[in-house]
Amino acid sequence: MTPDLDSLRLLVLVAELGSLGRAAEELGIAQPSASKRLATLERRLGLALVDRTRRGSTLTEPGQVVTDWARRVLHEVDGLLTGAQALRERQDAQLRVAASLTVAEHLAPGWLGELRRSRPELHVGLRVANSDAVLDLLRRGEVDLGFVESPTVPRELASRVVAVDRLVVVVLPEHPWARRRRPVDAGELAATPLVVREPGSGTRETLDRALRRVTARAEPLLELGSTTAVRGAVIAGAGPAVLSELAVATDLAEGRLVPVEVPGIDLRRRLRAAWPGGRRLVGPAAELLAVATRPRR
Repeated sequence: MTPDLDSLRLLVLVAELGSLGRAAEELGIAQPSASKRLATLERRLGLALVDRTRRGSTLTEPGQVVTDWARRVLHEVDGLLTGAQALRERQDAQLRVAASLTVAEHLAPGWLGELRRSRPELHVGLRVANSDAVLDLLRRGEVDLGFVESPTVPRELASRVVAVDRLVVVVLPEHPWARRRRPVDAGELAATPLVVREPGSGTRETLDRALRRVTARAEPLLELGSTTAVRGAVIAGAGPAVLSELAVATDLAEGRLVPVEVPGIDLRRRLRAAWPGGRRLVGPAAELLAVATRPRR
């Protein structure tokens, strides 16, 4: 008959601890029960596995070989259980969401919190990436709903505006742009090396579209992969940047950064939810979209 796993664990513990009593204690069973379980294991295998004396328990030569095999079996079982748990967790992620960084940092937490209050049993898997990467995840069917900052959404995806955001040029209070009376125009902004987000981000695409008629464009001062990194570089004195008002609202209110008006360019943008085209959203994805588009005071 096939040995049970508990008996194999007992054998391994006897080998490691050198005592049947200590092995029984480790498993939380009485010593007579452990002794009976070990005897049953020996009977099933037809081998004497352990020599028991007053000084403790030691493995016989066959016992050492069987114990090595038992360790392998238990290791494989642990791998099976760990893998099954991972599959369960993936299966239990009933709503798969991806969001671009500005949305993920400043809007999605509130939306998801509101959804979870009404659906506490719902498990949400959230992936954070730039807008291009979010759109790719949607195309590949890896997420149910995405939130992006890019000015356009590909035709094969359905979309809906969930919020309106505005980018703002920000500098340190000591920067010359913060003190001068004459406004900065689009040409000067375009000719100035800026701290910018990486290509593929909605913030970068919005800025590039706003300055698309300006031919003399400076190379970026720094290209960074997150809004937080861009903000930190500006505060550290690297140079001007163009960021979402959502990301710098506190800095502007507390005077760490100063906004610079640039007449003649439109830095507003629409934040959108997107999902595979030709498909009506249902279930948790539809509920999250309803939360995101609900009017706010």
